[in-house]
Amino acid sequence: MARWCYRHRLVVLLLWVGALFGLGAAGSASGADYANVFTLPDTDSKRAGDLMEKAFPRSAGDTDTVVWKTDTGSVRDESVRSRIEPALQEIAGMKGVGQVTSPYAAGGGGAGQISQDGRIAYAQVSFPEQSNAIPKELIEDVVDTARGAERAGLQVELGGQAIARVQEPPQGLAELVGILAAAVVLFLAFGSLFAMLLPIVVAIAGVGTGMMSTTLLSHVTDVPEIASLLGSLIGLGVGIDYALFIVTRHRRGILRGVRPEDAAATALNTSGRAVLFAGSTVCIALAGMLVMNLRFLNGVVIAASLTVVLSVLAAVTLLPALLGLLGMRVLSRRQRRRLATAGPQPEEASGLAARWSSYVQRRPRSLATLAVVAMAVLAIPVLSIRLGATDQGNHQEPTTTRQAYDLLAEGFGPGFNGPLQVVVDGTAPQKLLTTIERTEGVARAVALPPANGVSMIQVVPSTSPQSEETDRLIDRLRDEVIPQSGAKAHVGGVTAVFKDFAAVTADRMPYFLAAIITLGFLLLLLAFRSLVVPLTAALMNLVAAAASFGVLVAVFQWGWGLELIGIGKEGPISAFLPVIMLSLLFGLSMDYQVFLVSRMHEEWVRSKDNARAVRVGLAETSRVINSAALIMICVFSAFVLSGELEGAMSGVGLAAAVALDAFILRTALVPAAMHLLGRANWWLPAGLDKRLPHLTVEPGEEREEKAVAEAAPAGGPPSVINGFVRTEEGEPVRGAR
Repeated sequence: MARWCYRHRLVVLLLWVGALFGLGAAGSASGADYANVFTLPDTDSKRAGDLMEKAFPRSAGDTDTVVWKTDTGSVRDESVRSRIEPALQEIAGMKGVGQVTSPYAAGGGGAGQISQDGRIAYAQVSFPEQSNAIPKELIEDVVDTARGAERAGLQVELGGQAIARVQEPPQGLAELVGILAAAVVLFLAFGSLFAMLLPIVVAIAGVGTGMMSTTLLSHVTDVPEIASLLGSLIGLGVGIDYALFIVTRHRRGILRGVRPEDAAATALNTSGRAVLFAGSTVCIALAGMLVMNLRFLNGVVIAASLTVVLSVLAAVTLLPALLGLLGMRVLSRRQRRRLATAGPQPEEASGLAARWSSYVQRRPRSLATLAVVAMAVLAIPVLSIRLGATDQGNHQEPTTTRQAYDLLAEGFGPGFNGPLQVVVDGTAPQKLLTTIERTEGVARAVALPPANGVSMIQVVPSTSPQSEETDRLIDRLRDEVIPQSGAKAHVGGVTAVFKDFAAVTADRMPYFLAAIITLGFLLLLLAFRSLVVPLTAALMNLVAAAASFGVLVAVFQWGWGLELIGIGKEGPISAFLPVIMLSLLFGLSMDYQVFLVSRMHEEWVRSKDNARAVRVGLAETSRVINSAALIMICVFSAFVLSGELEGAMSGVGLAAAVALDAFILRTALVPAAMHLLGRANWWLPAGLDKRLPHLTVEPGEEREEKAVAEAAPAGGPPSVINGFVRTEEGEPVRGAR
């Protein structure tokens, strides 16, 4: 296939360009229909939500808030009212605005929208559409009109999902910054402009087709809005990295005197097979989220897996076509001149990577100890992790949504931004309302008139939605207050939903971890014919996960460095983030394990010398693994600019995970442990070896095993082992065999 794509490069390019523009046109014409569905089966908040749907069918549109505060006097004063009321009337008359509920409504019906001290009030602006379907120009007009009523001593702010859209940075900014940073790393690694462009073009093709396909799929299944962001995040990372591995192998072949077409075929038949295997492990890790049985995560699995599959497809089809277009220009001018004058380069790895590999061989115990201590220290914060929900109270302080959130908390109490809903199937007994009003942690409770046989009591906590005291209030209502009243009631609301989401996530996490660890173990067992290698990989993945979540807690929950990266207020970790991050982390960690150990295994099959296999494998792959990790760190870190707090959390967490995994685990701890374990790395019971199907990542393994088998006397070990002669320091002696 690689040769066909290389020779028919124009056909392959036209097919990819057609797919990219065709899907782009279809996606733009249909638009996105993302749905953030947090349905949790068999939870109290789900039962409350079902009753709310029955009694009070939700409006199809979004509702946002205009909040104002006067420094002197009251919001009822004519000086304030004469500025705010015309602005609200102008907003109500805008095309695309459904209704404006004002505190100045006739009859005094809006009195509850004015704070007790009379200095803060709010109005609700309802739209007939969801926030992502409202034209941005309309939202900007609403914001400008409301903010135009400000004067000295009168502050006007706006909050809500639609308003938050106008604060987001330009769409694609995070991806653009990540690509530019990756381009710099690639240019430094290759020294060639054309070689630098190859991984970027491949990644754009994979991510572009993946994102447009996800947009189309959002019309036929529930895909959350964050799935698009996470899909582009993981797609850019793996797309650039996979192409980097193949291009590196291709360039190495040309530098050793191989024709470009043969070098491309060899690169795809070696590193390309490893890319297919690595992409499969990422998809399997992502599919592990299905074990959680959470509808919200299914769309994330679809978007991310589809983008990874298309990125792998681009790497194994589009990339050889591009290599055919470039020919020898995949090398820098200096490399082409050196190749023409000095001839092919020797095969032995040299330079810093080789010296580091020899150092790891000489000092495995000390390096392993230092690496374990460093990872343990970084993992300490994970012991205090708290899952919950982020809201506009976590936005940056200068934003209007954060200011509106703070004004509402100041005027109506911190719990006003996250009220609870006690829903009763039938008429709510007076005893229940009275008991709730007297419950510790309740600021106020209001019973709404029954509808369709369902009653609701709106409960405003005395603490903020993200407070641990609010979580305890929910437990108190469910475990004590409601049972004592004898009513058949359930506690719902956004805060209760996220609390239940966190509880369900914690309960099902062991099954999720068991699923992805078991599947990863089986894949590595088949690929490397070893029990120790997959066990080591599973342990390292858990260590990397603990350390990266420790960094995440320290930054976003404890607030260390939040100001430096320009993120708002600290708060709990998003309840769904651990599952998504663990899936991506395990997939990416398996990628590095495959690329590192496949080269070690190839050398082990050839020489049966564990020390040499580990040293050569590390020397020949550490540079490309570190370059790939640096690219991923740049791409992931750029998602701090996405405007989404969950996107920033994912970006920082995954960037930390990749950095720790590549620079500490795969470069130091894994090879050090393999040196200490010796030949046990490659042990597999004979009975199990016969029963397992044979799966090789590198085709060279099959040739070497066949050659060894043919050289072996009947019933005995090989008579000859081919390998390098090396010095006491582990360096190969050039020219000696």
